[in-house]
Amino acid sequence: MTTLERAEAAEHAASQELDRIVVKSAIYTSGERDPRQPAARPPDQGKRYMMGDDPRLPRMPARPTLFDFFRLRFGPSAHPLQSARLARKSGADEKVVLACLLHDIAIAGFIRADHGYWGAQLLEPYVDEEVSWAIRYHQALRFFPDASVGYEYPQMYVKLFGSEYTPEPYIHEAYRHARAHRWYMTSRLITVNDLYSFDPDVKVELEEFTDVVGRHFRQPKEGLGFDGSPSAHMWRTIIWPTKYL
Repeated sequence: MTTLERAEAAEHAASQELDRIVVKSAIYTSGERDPRQPAARPPDQGKRYMMGDDPRLPRMPARPTLFDFFRLRFGPSAHPLQSARLARKSGADEKVVLACLLHDIAIAGFIRADHGYWGAQLLEPYVDEEVSWAIRYHQALRFFPDASVGYEYPQMYVKLFGSEYTPEPYIHEAYRHARAHRWYMTSRLITVNDLYSFDPDVKVELEEFTDVVGRHFRQPKEGLGFDGSPSAHMWRTIIWPTKYL
């Protein structure tokens, strides 16, 4: 069996224990199968389809906070926590510390491709415009060195993508735009404080940033996902990633 087949077999075995049928959205499987072809649907066996909390996931509070998402939906947080601490130790402004803490939340909880854009859109209703702008454009800036702040092209990218890799034209265009913008350095400092390797011996607690988040993140009283903001639906998708509709 291939790795994908083993993963699907394990998931199928787990799904047999559910009282609801889980059907994945196309984005989950595109590339692993041709999205133009009809998706195979499991036999219903008298079951209904998943339209609420997935029992395989920890249940979110009724009014979830940013920290609830970090604890219950986002992947391992060592990287952004270490990045935020590094920014703080270097004397960066609290906006930069917050941006470093949040710069990869799209990867951690939503989607990898264009994660700077997705992360910025998730956050725009809740943070200063400069913070969301910096998160959006760090995606492009990380591919381009800046000797003035000691930032070099990450060797990890050479390992991951190959020495011949060059970003798509829209990334080059985004870099040119960001380089001329008044908030360029805010976004650049995300890349400076980014960590392209993970130190397993460095432990950072989320609570270390309680005050920074409290001062600079506008937590809605209704909870993220339920305040009617332009990105509320994105937070709800992270809460209920297996809802049928």
